[in-house]
Amino acid sequence: MKSILITGGAGFIGSHTCLSLIKKGYHLYVIDSFINSSHLSLSNVVKILEIDGYNARKFLNIFRGDIKNKSTIRDVFLKSISDKKPIQSIIHFAGLKSVAESVKKPCLYWETNLISSLNLIELMIDFNCLNIVFSSSATVYGLNNKSPIKENGILNPYNPYGNTKLAIENLLNDVFQSNKRLKIANLRYFNPVGAHPSGFIGEDPKGIPNNIFPIIAKVAIGKSEKLNVFGNDWPTIDGTGIRDYIHVMDLAEGHINMLEFLINNQPQIVNLNLGTGIGTSVLQLINTYEKVNNIKIPFQFVQRRSGDVAELVADNSYAKHLINWSPKKDLKDMCKDSFNWQLKNPFGFSS
Repeated sequence: MKSILITGGAGFIGSHTCLSLIKKGYHLYVIDSFINSSHLSLSNVVKILEIDGYNARKFLNIFRGDIKNKSTIRDVFLKSISDKKPIQSIIHFAGLKSVAESVKKPCLYWETNLISSLNLIELMIDFNCLNIVFSSSATVYGLNNKSPIKENGILNPYNPYGNTKLAIENLLNDVFQSNKRLKIANLRYFNPVGAHPSGFIGEDPKGIPNNIFPIIAKVAIGKSEKLNVFGNDWPTIDGTGIRDYIHVMDLAEGHINMLEFLINNQPQIVNLNLGTGIGTSVLQLINTYEKVNNIKIPFQFVQRRSGDVAELVADNSYAKHLINWSPKKDLKDMCKDSFNWQLKNPFGFSS
């Protein structure tokens, strides 16, 4: 049985990926500080798996800790060895991820995201763990690319969050050049949304949400009055911004396909987009959310946000070719599962 270290495994994407990995028979060691996540997400992962007939507790080891501290990571590696299940691969989700907060607190983002990644990479080499999948972001592409964006697009982030993601990609590239035994993947996500269909796990942002789906969901259940749409004069089909939304369960499958590709192939470093390749405008999204869930979403147009672009859509042809991955869920699934999660958990995991 293959053992994997998951950093940030209690988060939105991490928890859904843990669920899918256990279903595939992997043994997980999860580290999370729970600063921006809840321990209940992993408790609910266990609940879903047990309903589906899996002995989940046997496959899941959870450690509360901050990977800015090397000892936290080292202790987990040593525990896996004492369990006779040495960690062979890493999926690295941990890190701060709010664009708005990164603009206000750039030093916090550089310190947290870079130091934690540096510690992790140093220790994975020390323990002869050679496979790592890094949770990167489409923000590394910046504002100067025409959609759909290929992996060889211009890398020019426009906020501190994106700068830290690109810096970690560069760090991994430098490390690979010095150690050609490593197998590395940088997965550049576009807009992860939705939730597990059970409604037991989903997106539960701390503080004010930055992404549109949690905001729409709160408007849908009456927790927020209306949705602000930033600009109606973009050069798009209806004047609103176009984005590439991808269901979190498809994203989880992308991680597994990528990891298994690395394990089964020669050492290399791969940059890979994970998106649907389909652009959806804000008004199209609102319309679909209303129809699928039989509700109304009040909204108002407001001024454009600084740093926004008209369109941001992935070219996902490389992922289809390299790891045999294609999204299975469409926008209707994303809207249905998002609303189901919010309806069952109006206060997120705190409820």
